[in-house]
Amino acid sequence: MKGKIPAFEIALSAIACAFATIFLSLGVLNNFLLATGYIVGCFALMLPLAKGFVWGDVLAYIATVLLTLLFGGISVPWRIVPFILFFGLHPLVNHLQVRLRWNTTLLLILKAIWFDVAMYLVWRFVFDMTTNFAWLDEYIIPAILIGGTLFFAVYDRMIYKCQDVVNQVVYRIKKQ
Repeated sequence: MKGKIPAFEIALSAIACAFATIFLSLGVLNNFLLATGYIVGCFALMLPLAKGFVWGDVLAYIATVLLTLLFGGISVPWRIVPFILFFGLHPLVNHLQVRLRWNTTLLLILKAIWFDVAMYLVWRFVFDMTTNFAWLDEYIIPAILIGGTLFFAVYDRMIYKCQDVVNQVVYRIKKQ
């Protein structure tokens, strides 16, 4: 049947969603684990992409956000915002870049701008509401543009390497 979704895609997407939800929920509930939740959630969403299951990844991303809200995130929804704006979507954009052979340099610049804008929005609408760092507002744009862009360049390269490792592990699970 042409419209039928393979069981392996459903299983891999469900595993990705489960891991991402567990770690993102732990991060939302514990400040110490928040960054770990973003990163592990990002890694988990690489699982369906290892087999090219783009729709499985998109649905796992949406389900992860909704389930994380359900499992404690509704009380502190601003902690999920960086995952929603950037960390949950970044593996998908990288996968599409490789699959569609988009210009690497141009897309690196666009993704760095995307990251900087996401971090500014997080600063403006999350930290500005929950903390008292008014003195930092004067320097936040240069700090994000310089520090955020440098961080992103390293982060993006590491995510590509991690996707290669995830691809190798998933390939060993089931050869299709």
